[in-house]
Amino acid sequence: MKTTLFRCLAAASVMAVAAGTSVAKAEDFPTKPVEMTVLFGGTAQTIGQLLADLMSKNLAQPVVPVSRAGGGGSVGYQYVHGMPGDGYNIVWNSNSISTGYHGGKMDFDYKAFKPIAKISVEVPAFAVRADAGWKTLQDMIDDIKGSDKKLRVGASGKGSFTHLTTIALLDAMGIGDKVIHVPYDQGKAPVELLAGRIDAALQWPGQFISHAKAGTINILCVTSAKRVSSLPDTPTCDEAGAKGINITMWRGLAAPADTPDEVIAVLEEAAKKASESEQFVEASKTVGFERDFADHTAFGAEIASDDEKISALMEKLGLKQQ
Repeated sequence: MKTTLFRCLAAASVMAVAAGTSVAKAEDFPTKPVEMTVLFGGTAQTIGQLLADLMSKNLAQPVVPVSRAGGGGSVGYQYVHGMPGDGYNIVWNSNSISTGYHGGKMDFDYKAFKPIAKISVEVPAFAVRADAGWKTLQDMIDDIKGSDKKLRVGASGKGSFTHLTTIALLDAMGIGDKVIHVPYDQGKAPVELLAGRIDAALQWPGQFISHAKAGTINILCVTSAKRVSSLPDTPTCDEAGAKGINITMWRGLAAPADTPDEVIAVLEEAAKKASESEQFVEASKTVGFERDFADHTAFGAEIASDDEKISALMEKLGLKQQ
């Protein structure tokens, strides 16, 4: 009886020490650089690099952004998914976790990751060349519907979030059958438009704003329910004639699902301070994104809700594979 009691007490003692060690390690985190996988170029890369730099100022070790683009985000997700859940490999994630999974590019969904924090929201913008003669979205719709023209629309990454949004927008405009999809590399929308290889493109506002100010590109609408601060005079696509469109992209940070909560808390706090910094606030105005911080709990609920909506939309548009 005494031997059994001793063994139980000894086992409890070992468990307590192990738990204490785990907490101690979490409190010491990080003791080496944290690697942030960036899934895309363009605006995503710009914001991710800035976020990593600002987070580094609030941690004992630097956050190092590493580009792992490809497959609509699946390349980067698969890499981080295969890493230990110790907080030293995180991903600058987005709705692409859902488009990638439901589009058949990955065999795991958002539950393979633990949310750290939501950081920002980006709203795609639909743009055309200024010399096309379309001042409004309705001008373009009427022109295409009233002629034998085929609208050449740029597409970066089949099955990507912007591809899904483009298909949904064209469907809402009722011109999906009068479109030719032209592939191009990410970040090349303005170049392809200005060169005349495409007639229209949907991408992040940061790609179009400088050209719009120069008068070479017209931004016809944004896909959110409300107008965005970086383009206050640009109507929503719903206002402009594509009824029911309300699609935005959130961006945030996540880690492998088995990452300790204590480590998630450290990363969340560093991300929160970074997002509240004057430098990040100023960047939101110039780069073209909306700051929208949410803690890990609220962020997790949003990811789950958004996944259901994306699944339904992809099924409706015939893009769902999973």
